[in-house]
Amino acid sequence: MELKQVSLYDDNLELYNEQLRDIGAAKEYVYLETFRFNDDAMGVRFCQALAEKARQGVKVRVLVDAWGTRQKKSFFDPIVQAGGEVRWFKKLILTLNFISDNHRRDHRKVLVIDNRIAYIGSANISAYSLSWRELNLRIEDPMARLFQKVFNDNYAIYNRMDLDKLRFKRDINYKQMTIIQEIPSRRRQRLSRRYEAMIRSAKRSVVIETPYFLANSRLRKALISAAQRGVEVTVISPLNSDVMAADIVRRHSLGTLHDGGVHFKFYTPGNLHAKCLLIDGELFSISSANFDFRSFQHQHEVALIGHNEQITLLLANHIEKTLSYCVNFSYEEWIKRSRFDRAVEWMLLPLRFLM
Repeated sequence: MELKQVSLYDDNLELYNEQLRDIGAAKEYVYLETFRFNDDAMGVRFCQALAEKARQGVKVRVLVDAWGTRQKKSFFDPIVQAGGEVRWFKKLILTLNFISDNHRRDHRKVLVIDNRIAYIGSANISAYSLSWRELNLRIEDPMARLFQKVFNDNYAIYNRMDLDKLRFKRDINYKQMTIIQEIPSRRRQRLSRRYEAMIRSAKRSVVIETPYFLANSRLRKALISAAQRGVEVTVISPLNSDVMAADIVRRHSLGTLHDGGVHFKFYTPGNLHAKCLLIDGELFSISSANFDFRSFQHQHEVALIGHNEQITLLLANHIEKTLSYCVNFSYEEWIKRSRFDRAVEWMLLPLRFLM
């Protein structure tokens, strides 16, 4: 079943301009949830646009993560003074389990306007990522009201450390698609398990696009199993991401996966921050989640998964363009890497659960 209107943005300048136009046209409410909302030129533009809507009587609510958005609260004063609301998701706390307690972050990127328009994808609000290749979906359809619920759930528990996990893990179904609301859990990693099932169901192709590839053993086995039964398995990630440690840890397992038939493509112009899966050109996932332990275990994420010809066509075109800027993984160079590089990989490997 078709959606009323759907668009895909992989250029942040185009995305931000479209979002600002939609915010400017809002009549009832604007709800924005994001991991990072920087106090730079782009952040200022969004702050001004949201404050203006609040002055006009539009309900404005902003939820930012306290780890990802670290500037002073006064940056958001224009929104609050105009009548809008700004909440900081889970401020950092001093506890005996400081790292684990504070690692549960809100990594979602959701913008919902008037029960009419919803955005979901990979982009934060930041000028520094203007040159990054992203992946964001704009949906203009009654489906947007479902993302209002996604926003409201996290907005309500922004300062809680203890959660009713079953309540906040409910799937939301709509027209052969499912919205998965992932929350931190070491045992119930529903998004990771869903991706594993998607990969195991593949008959022709699996494409993963992710800025950080740190797959757990179950996902690695699923990828190798798919490749060995004749499925074309391709993983696309940046040659050099914005997190060097993640690139080094990724490098450790590339040879084994390559031997198992998994093809790696590295995006070269800059940072690739897109997050998606496409199975057999028919089953898709677009989300805020990276393909790593941190997203699957520690963070609040949101994913749209399912079948929709409009979306899969847009996604296939996006992937084709991404691949045109990629180089192949070189097993010969990998096997010849220095002892020092191997030692650094082993030293950083225990940290993969926090990446």
